[in-house]
Amino acid sequence: MRLNILGCHSATPLENAHTTSQVLEVRDHLFLIDCGEGTQTELRKNKIKFSRIKHVFISHLHGDHFYGLVGLISTFRLLGREADLHIYGPKGIKEIITLQLKLANSWTNYDLFFHELEQKDSELIFEDDSLKIRTIPLDHRVYTNGFLFEEKMGLRRLDKDKIGAYDIPHYELQNLKRGKDIVLEDGTHLSNQSLTLDPHPIKRFAYCSDTAYNESIIPLIQEVDLLYHEATFLEDHQNLAAKTKHSTASQAAKIAQLAKVKRLVLGHYSSRYRDKSDFLKESLPIFESVELASDGKIFDI
Repeated sequence: MRLNILGCHSATPLENAHTTSQVLEVRDHLFLIDCGEGTQTELRKNKIKFSRIKHVFISHLHGDHFYGLVGLISTFRLLGREADLHIYGPKGIKEIITLQLKLANSWTNYDLFFHELEQKDSELIFEDDSLKIRTIPLDHRVYTNGFLFEEKMGLRRLDKDKIGAYDIPHYELQNLKRGKDIVLEDGTHLSNQSLTLDPHPIKRFAYCSDTAYNESIIPLIQEVDLLYHEATFLEDHQNLAAKTKHSTASQAAKIAQLAKVKRLVLGHYSSRYRDKSDFLKESLPIFESVELASDGKIFDI
């Protein structure tokens, strides 16, 4: 897994502080998570191929998380896109996007599929052979979800040093990956354990956008490899966090500590704070494996 932060700031976009959007690369997928203003510009700046994005996940219908979506959809049309695009987001997103396209007479020449969400409990919204994606219900001023991306166990890995000692047909290599023993043409029996290694450990990434402090999400994000959690405010503005249903850096760190996650990334900073190192100073005493998101930063998971 690889997480590319396109924007990690709250409310309004600034010249060097872009609103929320990120791309998660996992196996053969490239998922776009939230789509604030200017997302397509940041995609170009980070040299991410538009054509690889086939699934977009929108956490909630506040502008700094989805105002870039209709522009991106329109650009896909201008570029001659033919592949389907799936959009997952709160109920109402289909009406908003299709109305804009209708009034602009800019219908896409590719199929748009809207998967509107309204469940208050976690639900499975995507699954294929390699991974599954669930919602993480959050506590914000409007209906909001985070998203949990979880790989499935992959095939066994070939031990190249041991494989090289035998003349093994190509088709038998696939059987080995699937965990089977094989028998060579001369009758030699080769056990799977002697020629293969365990699959790579599965990876899990949890994205928690705008939310008040919410311990109910802890069972869903327990021991994830990477947690992105909003930290709009520092503790001296805790009253604003409570009023607007956002989190402070220390609250995000407390969630990470209780969930025993491996790494925490903070983002969605209020523009009132110029020195982002204060977010580290506030969170590190609570949870030691903390990093700060920044526009264009990449996190390998």
